[in-house]
Parts: sequence; C-alpha cells; structure tokens
Amino acid sequence: MTSQTSQPVRALRHGFAVTALVLLVSLVVALLSWLSYSDGRALLSSLTAREVGSVVSFADDEVEVRWPSGTARIAYEDGDRIVGKQTQVAFDPANPSRAVIPGADLLVETDRALGGVTFAVAVVLLVLVAGAVRVLLAVRAVRAPPVIVSVRRIRLQSGLMVRSWLEIEGPAERWLPVYYDPVLVTLPSPASVELRGGRVAVIDGVTVYPSGRPVTKHPRGRRLDNPAQPDSETRAPRGLLTQLRVDSVFIVPAPFAGLFWAYVDNSGFTGWITATVIAAALGLWWAALRGSDPS
Repeated sequence: MTSQTSQPVRALRHGFAVTALVLLVSLVVALLSWLSYSDGRALLSSLTAREVGSVVSFADDEVEVRWPSGTARIAYEDGDRIVGKQTQVAFDPANPSRAVIPGADLLVETDRALGGVTFAVAVVLLVLVAGAVRVLLAVRAVRAPPVIVSVRRIRLQSGLMVRSWLEIEGPAERWLPVYYDPVLVTLPSPASVELRGGRVAVIDGVTVYPSGRPVTKHPRGRRLDNPAQPDSETRAPRGLLTQLRVDSVFIVPAPFAGLFWAYVDNSGFTGWITATVIAAALGLWWAALRGSDPS
C-alpha cells in the first residue's frame, strides 16, 4: 500500500461546493433582509413625535387612529381587535398622516427583516464552524502514524441518507463512516489498508476521510456489502453533478419546512420562499457533511 494522497480530494471539493452554495444563499437573504430593515428604520426614524391616541375604526387592513394633533390610517393586520382602545402614537411632526402604533405592520416587518439578517448570519456561522471542525479533525488524524488493518466497505441506508462505512476487523470490531470516493467501489472485501489515527484510511494512494466518529456498535440501516472481488469494469460515479443529483432528495422536504416557517412566523409567501431556499441549500450541505454515497 502506498501512503500518497489523491489530488484533489473529492470530499473536500464536494464540501466546498455546497458550503459556497449555502453562503451565497445566506448572503442574498441577508442582503435583501438588510435592505428591507434599512427602509423600515429610515421611515421609523422620522417619526419623532409622541402622543396618546385612540383607535376609532378598522377597514381594508388599516386602523384609523386619532390623537389631539392629528389623525392617520395605519396598516395593521387583525386591527379589529384594538378598535376602541387607546394607544401610543409615534408620528412625523411635519406630516402627522405618517404614523405608527405598537404592533403595526411596519414595526412587525422591520423586526422580521432584522430577524432575517440574524438568521442568515447564524446559518453562515453554523456551516463554517461545522466544516472547520470536520477538516481540523481529519488533518489531525492524517498526521498520526499508519497502522495496517483489514476492512470491508459497506453501504448503509438510513432514511434518505446512504453512507459508506469501513468495517474494521480486530479484537473489537469498529465501523467508521467515510466520505465517498470512487476507490471505495472497487475495494475488495476484505482488504488491507492504512489507517491513521483510527479515522483516516489510505486506499491505493487515495486518502479517504471520515464523515463521523467510529462506533463499536453496528450502525443502523439497510446494509449492502462490497463483493469479494469487484468487477474490473465497474464504473464508479465521479462527478460532483452526479453527487448533487443524488443529494437532491434532501431538497424534497424544503418546501414543507418553508411552509412551517411561514406559518409560525406569519410571513406569507415571502417567508415561505426564503425559508424553502435556505432549507434546500442546507439539505445539500447536510448530505455533504454526513458523507452521502452516490454509488
């Protein structure tokens, strides 16, 4: 067995591609949310006068508010429930028809836009930190001295996820999830490979990185073993487009996640499409992080 690594590393290219996708989607969402927030804040900053007024009527999703120095119609969803009540009014002293009250649509939309920025930033941090931790663990393991072990490559399907595992023989059997590489498809069963740090395998000069921690209990899922001697004419999937087509199954739940978010946040179509796009990108990223197998 040789100890040279493949160039470039397929798992790394796959991870970078989907991470870039998530970052791009998050950047667009953050930018649009920030522009909406800025517009709302600019309007609110001009409402410098304060008085106490009364809500006198509700029609066409607007409430009519009157106070000693003015009156205004203000967009307010479900405003019928506050008719007849007193409320604090913030208005533009130069143009009292520009006003807002607590709970008005303008305040809700501005807060929601700020929440969109915060959520997008949180997604970016999650993706970057998770990716960095996974890379650092792999780099740390690859520097460890090699040990020759006997392994079998198996595929396990659990739910939507199909992953490659190395079944490591020894006094205590272990199972190591690994990122897919075409070299796994033609690996005999069993085969002797280099194992570094108990996590990183070198197979025919190709470094295969872990997609999770090794376990001592057989992982759950429908199992498929590599043949003892794979067919020499077997063609293993190689391109990232093939990988993404397989991973597209993780996009299927995205519209439902978006629908749930729109319902909870009461953000309508805009919230649905935003949450759907982010959920779809995160689905592809999750498949890459966990090491989905397109073979």
